[in-house]
Amino acid sequence: MNSPNTSPTEVLIDCQGVWKVFGEKSAQAMKAIAERKLSKTEVLREFDCVVGVSSASLQVRKGEIFCIMGLSGSGKSTLIRMFNRLIDPTGGEIRIKGQSLMQLDAKGLRAMRAKHIGMVFQAVALLPHRNVLENAAFGLEVQGLGKTERHEIASKALAKVGLSDWAHKFPRELSGGMQQRVGLARAIAADPEIILMDEPFSALDPLIRRQLQDEFRQLAKELGKSAVFITHDLDEAMRIGDRIAIMKDGVIVQTGTAADIVMNPANAYVAEFVAGISHLHLVTARSVLRPVAEFQKSHPSVDVQTLPRSGPDVDLDGLIGVMVDAPDHAIAVWDGQNLLGVVTSKGLLRSVQEKPVHSPAEA
Repeated sequence: MNSPNTSPTEVLIDCQGVWKVFGEKSAQAMKAIAERKLSKTEVLREFDCVVGVSSASLQVRKGEIFCIMGLSGSGKSTLIRMFNRLIDPTGGEIRIKGQSLMQLDAKGLRAMRAKHIGMVFQAVALLPHRNVLENAAFGLEVQGLGKTERHEIASKALAKVGLSDWAHKFPRELSGGMQQRVGLARAIAADPEIILMDEPFSALDPLIRRQLQDEFRQLAKELGKSAVFITHDLDEAMRIGDRIAIMKDGVIVQTGTAADIVMNPANAYVAEFVAGISHLHLVTARSVLRPVAEFQKSHPSVDVQTLPRSGPDVDLDGLIGVMVDAPDHAIAVWDGQNLLGVVTSKGLLRSVQEKPVHSPAEA
């Protein structure tokens, strides 16, 4: 397991200015991009190269589930594959636990993947001639662990994903959701600090998909894992992610919490994505409160100390329940002994509306 002495804010993945340009003339294309600021279309026309990822920067912290969301062709799967160098970047810097990924030789890269990074793909690629236990233990076998030891570790991993009773079944006997659980067990068996998830649930039925989303989030938090989760579904990103990056045409256009993105979309493209997303269980008191001084200026006769109270992480649905009986149509938001601000009925109603609080800039 991860060391309890590691800071919870430690950055495990540090991606700065990363590019991926596909094509035989990628080096020339990168030089032209730097010197002449060519667009994606101009690079394709002039060099017959495709810009898959454009100057992407993000950080993934210890214990964080970081979702990268975008439509097909946005560059999200290309980006995640650069985090373990299944694809080599054309430019920029990626550090894993402070170590430059591009400076690792083949042996160092294998060690990094084996010890620190697990990955689960949409197509889980289980070995059909091996049973569930053997599939879960496969990564440990590659590392050279003996059969008894790797089967013991894999059995514990299968228990964590609820498949202990299926250890001696074969992949053909499992449902799609169960096969994804085997893939997750295989990823966590080596006890990596980072799990990379590339649209692992997108081919599943909606009910099974939601169940696995909840199970994955709970398991990742219980085990203290950091994860990068790729999805084209904003609802899935918001259900799973602590923070979300939205990509378009290889560019990260906005990064933030679900509430940040829904309430303050960076541009019209993001605003279109979040249109219709319910705020009730997404936005919290912390996001909609007014400063105490500002409230008292417009409500000088109200004693803030006597207002009904709420915690900062209470969602809009909970706030509505309190506001219904609030005599002054206001709620004081406290964090322990600290008064953070006031939520007014007017501010609450505006926040319930399924549209941004602030109008986005045009794309």
